[in-house]
Amino acid sequence: MKRILVCEDEDVIRDFVVINLKRAGYDVVDVNCGEKALEVFNEENGNFDIALLDIMMPGIDGFQVCKELRKKSSTIGIIMLSAKTQEMDKVSGLMLGADDYITKPFSPSELTARIDAVYRRVSMSFVKEEKSPIITSGPFSLNTKSRTVAKNGENIELTQVEYQILEYFMNNQNTALDRTSILNHIWGDGYFGDDKIVDVNIRRLRMKLEDVPSNPKYIATIWGFGYKWCGDGKADEKK
Repeated sequence: MKRILVCEDEDVIRDFVVINLKRAGYDVVDVNCGEKALEVFNEENGNFDIALLDIMMPGIDGFQVCKELRKKSSTIGIIMLSAKTQEMDKVSGLMLGADDYITKPFSPSELTARIDAVYRRVSMSFVKEEKSPIITSGPFSLNTKSRTVAKNGENIELTQVEYQILEYFMNNQNTALDRTSILNHIWGDGYFGDDKIVDVNIRRLRMKLEDVPSNPKYIATIWGFGYKWCGDGKADEKK
């Protein structure tokens, strides 16, 4: 059963979300505050596929809940829910480890489509890989069976979205990939959001993979187009 933790302090919105997710086949556990969300997550031993978190809540807000959940699990899908449209709210949530964001108001179809897309990415972590499980590129090795990444033999903890972007890069080494192709490959053709989510996740990846994130050697920016993976560590020479 697909399990989702819904954290929303407004009763009307929470009831609307719960009804529609149950209709879509999800097993829903709903709470009305951040404190309760963390409590339930611990009580359930993290047995959730997705967490849907409202940002603006009294007490512990959605940002803090996102940060704490990501510390506990690199595989859970996290979606931020906000009435705000400011760019910084979106970027802040994504930088803390969220996989996506939904801006209120939203339709039932958008809600389920966005959550279904995240669930598909999460469930991929349990799919068995039949081909050679190891992809190597420069100092990096990516194990497609365990869905782990190491640099010079040391493991690097990535979220599922970060892992999938890196896998896409390493399968297309030295190939310029535009933002739309990255967006469609990772988030799906029917994604409702904008391609800013790609840039934020690339920023997160650089912080984890690069020796000096502000001077990337592996993920080159192709200005006005997208990005290119350079396993030889010479991204700065190939812009």
